[in-house]
Amino acid sequence: MATPDTSVQYLTTTRIGEKGQLTVPKQFRQDLGLGTGAPFAVLRLGDGLILLPEQQRFEYLCQRVSSILTAAGLTAEDVVATLPQARSRVFARRYGKRGLTKSSRRRGRGRPGK
Repeated sequence: MATPDTSVQYLTTTRIGEKGQLTVPKQFRQDLGLGTGAPFAVLRLGDGLILLPEQQRFEYLCQRVSSILTAAGLTAEDVVATLPQARSRVFARRYGKRGLTKSSRRRGRGRPGK
């Protein structure tokens, strides 16, 4: 995964439009590969706001999880091996002991009659 750029750079001043929208400068969008509709996390820091592209937040989360698992001595294979048991627990919590009927599984529905 790419190392996050922690440098601070002044780009420009922008204004909030009638609908509360901000314009992100074109060069910034191009540099980060942000297209129309790109999701952002909006964080409040005191009297300021931080706009963080969701892709960066996701990559940061992945890096954190990876480093924690590595520090615990776990490999990707170890984590993948736990998925069937985890899936069974989620299924049991969601559907109880009864589970799905054969007819609802054939139709691809989670609950009969839905």
